[in-house]
Amino acid sequence: MGGDVERVGVVGGGRMGAGIAEVCARAGRDTVVVEADAVAARAARERVTASLDRAVARGRLEAADAARALDRLVFTGDLDALAGRQLVIEAVVERPDVKTEVFAALDKVVEDPEAVLATNTSSLPVMRLGRATGRADRVVGLHFFNPVPVLPLVEVVTSLHTSARTARIAEGFVTGALGKTVIRSRDRAGFVVNSLLVPYLLAAVRMAESGFATAEDIDTGMELGCAHPMGPLRLADLIGLDTVASIAESLYDEFREPLYAPPPLLSRMVEAGLLGRKTGRGFHTYDAHTTG
Repeated sequence: MGGDVERVGVVGGGRMGAGIAEVCARAGRDTVVVEADAVAARAARERVTASLDRAVARGRLEAADAARALDRLVFTGDLDALAGRQLVIEAVVERPDVKTEVFAALDKVVEDPEAVLATNTSSLPVMRLGRATGRADRVVGLHFFNPVPVLPLVEVVTSLHTSARTARIAEGFVTGALGKTVIRSRDRAGFVVNSLLVPYLLAAVRMAESGFATAEDIDTGMELGCAHPMGPLRLADLIGLDTVASIAESLYDEFREPLYAPPPLLSRMVEAGLLGRKTGRGFHTYDAHTTG
């Protein structure tokens, strides 16, 4: 059924939203990306263009296919451009008030009552977002992983209200159109992956915070000692320290387990704007070529 979805909308053109839009366009779907304003929309287009160019340069994509994908994309600051979409994927900042506002607006804008409204949230309850609409049965979680064009996994998260039909459409689109692998999760904070991953990342932050080991040694230890492709602090920098903190807060709010509580160092770094790769500095320092 996911093969029937030809018109896709993405709300948010940051790193995750741009990646989702790119894979949808590369899969031949007519894709509209909505940002806060025209300036942000241009930045989102530049982000997708740069990603496509990198894929071509690395031999992962033909130049003609990249050009066709870009032709399928529209970037705008007008939410009304999503009126005729069959599937809309929200990928805005990981804040419940912002996401709830987006879903309330989508409920009014998206005309097809059968359209699927999906959230890329990494930790927030899907049911809460669905209840901001008059069609909670059509709301589902589609949690992609960064970088979206490279990583093959998507978590499909169904709330107590999500209909079986909505889940089939969403899963069919992810596997059939995008060619990604699906795992299913119940609607609880962190879902499957982050429930396991985030406590590990926070343990690494606490180790660095205590002075027990340096960030470099912590990452090298896990990369060379445990064959992890990336150490926990480099991974936290890649995800974004603000996002890691938000996920931790959601997990702690739901479970009240101390291992989920954001360490003070993480909170201070977020307050200081040291968010990882996207700002050029987190637990490690990055040059302009790694922050794009």
